[in-house]
Amino acid sequence: MRESSQGVTVVALLADPDAPTQIARRIARVLPARLADRAGQGRRFDVKVVSEPFTGGTEDLSTLTRRIMDRARGEHWDVVVALTDLPLHSHGRKLVVELSHEHGVALLSLPSLGGLRLRRRALRAVEEAVLSLATPRATGEEEPSRRPSLGRFTSRLAPVHPGPIGEDETADLRYVVSGPGGYLRVLSGMVRANQPWRLVPGLSKALAAALATGAIATVNSTLWSLSEALSTPRLVIAMFGSIALMIGWLIVDAKLWHRSTDASREERKRTTLYNASTVVTLGIGVVVCYAGLLAINLVWAFFILNDKVFASMTRTPLHATEYWTLSWFVASIATVGGALGSGLESDEAIRAAAFSKREQERRRMRADEHDDRSVT
Repeated sequence: MRESSQGVTVVALLADPDAPTQIARRIARVLPARLADRAGQGRRFDVKVVSEPFTGGTEDLSTLTRRIMDRARGEHWDVVVALTDLPLHSHGRKLVVELSHEHGVALLSLPSLGGLRLRRRALRAVEEAVLSLATPRATGEEEPSRRPSLGRFTSRLAPVHPGPIGEDETADLRYVVSGPGGYLRVLSGMVRANQPWRLVPGLSKALAAALATGAIATVNSTLWSLSEALSTPRLVIAMFGSIALMIGWLIVDAKLWHRSTDASREERKRTTLYNASTVVTLGIGVVVCYAGLLAINLVWAFFILNDKVFASMTRTPLHATEYWTLSWFVASIATVGGALGSGLESDEAIRAAAFSKREQERRRMRADEHDDRSVT
């Protein structure tokens, strides 16, 4: 690694487009001061953000590390930390970060930091990685591969722990998550990267169909009687059934289910993780839609229903409980109508609403690879 010029350590944050770049830019605002405070001895840090799709077409760690080093070659960078929102794997475990002290590079997989307090955790991870990569050059310590593991880094990001490294690998320090806790952590990070709240505006035609269904159902006297006859457990079953139907329809209609490209155990685990993130992402989005439909139906019922007409048809006075029960039941019916209306949306529109840009690109590349193998 090159020596810093004039006492300034140049740090490059090489970030995939979209969310990783946004996070890198936020980190870059505060990282120089934090690094200077931690490093002491009057050291200064210059942090640059470079937005490039360095993970395009591959999830192989050695390939990604080689790309990072190739990109850094010829640049006046002392340390490079690459950030991606793709979940990466190493020896059957889910990668958080790996470092190569010899080359001054680190690779950080953001989903492994979880879905909560992501920016804060990413800032801490980048900070620890930079200090680890920069320290040996400044102090002339022993070889990085012989240095002890970063206990501070591990404790801050528990349950992160050191991971195995092969003899032929470039990295000399790696942190991973494993077990059920690690699985849930990565899953929540993937769901956050997909931004499930975008599903609501992204399914405009489906929501229009759901709203129309709800408006018509609210004035249907047969449904008034049905809502009065249904018990709470049945209303709950209708709610979960309609939500499950909507999720299933979106997955089948837009071909969102991910299929393994080979029969290896690691590929099966990766496929399961991607499919789980799809279901959870759609589930959160559909639940938000359902809650919105429930609120709109409730307001519509207050506006349109007449207590005398309702009582004459159902032999039950129209009170707050009746408004709530009818709106709840109609929301389930409207969700089913929305599922049918989603057939009017293009597959690309549904994928754009359900997945981040990087995930869409990854799925397109996987689909192209699968088609090429089918042809050959």
